[in-house]
Amino acid sequence: MSKLTTISVYFLTRGVNSASLSELLIVNMHNTPAAASPKPFDLTSSAFLIVAFLTGIAGALQTPTLSLFLTNEVHARPAMVGFFFTGSAIIGILVSQFLAGRSDRKGDRKSLIVFCCLLGVFACILFAWNRNYFILLFVGVFLSSFGSTANPQMFALAREHADHTGREAVMFSSILRAQVSLAWVIGPPLAYALAMGFGFTVMYLSAAVAFVVCGTMVWFFLPSMRKEPKAATGALEAPRRHRRDALLLFIICTLMWGTNSLYIINMPLFIIDELHLPEKLAGIMMGTAAGLEIPTMLIAGYYAKRFGKRFLMRIAAVAGLLFYVGMLTVHTPGLLLALQLLNAIYIGILAGIGMLYFQDLMPGQAGSATTLYTNTTRVGWIIAGSMAGVVAEIWNYHTVFWIALVMCTLTISCLARIKDV
Repeated sequence: MSKLTTISVYFLTRGVNSASLSELLIVNMHNTPAAASPKPFDLTSSAFLIVAFLTGIAGALQTPTLSLFLTNEVHARPAMVGFFFTGSAIIGILVSQFLAGRSDRKGDRKSLIVFCCLLGVFACILFAWNRNYFILLFVGVFLSSFGSTANPQMFALAREHADHTGREAVMFSSILRAQVSLAWVIGPPLAYALAMGFGFTVMYLSAAVAFVVCGTMVWFFLPSMRKEPKAATGALEAPRRHRRDALLLFIICTLMWGTNSLYIINMPLFIIDELHLPEKLAGIMMGTAAGLEIPTMLIAGYYAKRFGKRFLMRIAAVAGLLFYVGMLTVHTPGLLLALQLLNAIYIGILAGIGMLYFQDLMPGQAGSATTLYTNTTRVGWIIAGSMAGVVAEIWNYHTVFWIALVMCTLTISCLARIKDV
């Protein structure tokens, strides 16, 4: 795992024209005049990279194949598959909001992340051997919600660590996001290979192992950032000053993640059942998009200060619009893979810049801002789950992409109203 992460770090740093970016990843990233001198290996920054990769792997092994799992193993109808995603998102929002508020007020995020990883292990074990729809929905999803919350809490801890040590928060967060994308390069093809070759039980147990290793890394290598009472005061004014823009940003990110959720739910079934293409193509498409997201995130993080976050989000929205036009018109494997470049621009900028946009609007509340951003993905799942299953059952999987196209149009309209920060 460490070798893979080292390779990814090398890859990430080659495409950016900055002599200090490699120092930002592995060595101390203090803004001092002595930056030109050699600096010691930064174990904490490396640990953040590995943990980001592991949380990404845990999710990338489960999410891409969930619709197939529910259809083939649990024997759920399309509408019930959509309802499962909706229920999962609602439970996830309740759990994550509770944990975010608590983590911002008191306690140590490090212990909370370890606890979330432990419950993530229990969730994977349940999905590995249980095939009852309602047990999976109410018990499995509840446990999974804690497991998925480890990711936003890790990013909140990384933001606090970057602010505390004087690191460049935008670039550091973009690099961590790129590690999650790297996990999604490997995760979906691996998930399909495990599920189709060895069964879903092996696939979910592999995700459980990822959670175990992740929790161990967090416990031994990530820093503890204790809360200071004075930090909770004064910073509360920022969300009030930017309430309109925070609301617009929430709507924008929700629509964008909603279209992506429609794609994740719908695409595997669309590829297999309507286009009659090989099952492995779905995993390859997801992995290709995730691989292209890595340079996209780094480039977006590097140019965020120069061009502004709003401009980059507008580029992402236009790319998303073109991507779903392509999904409606292109049906050959080669062109479907080529379209993933647009998908990578769409999701890469959203994943790399969207969270930082929220954090800038809510200074001093890294946990709440990060979780608010993460909850846009869950609200997106609610919207997508509700529509994808019903639309697919009444019409077909192809029609679902028309819904995504309309949502992209609404996103562009909202981006015309929000101000830059």
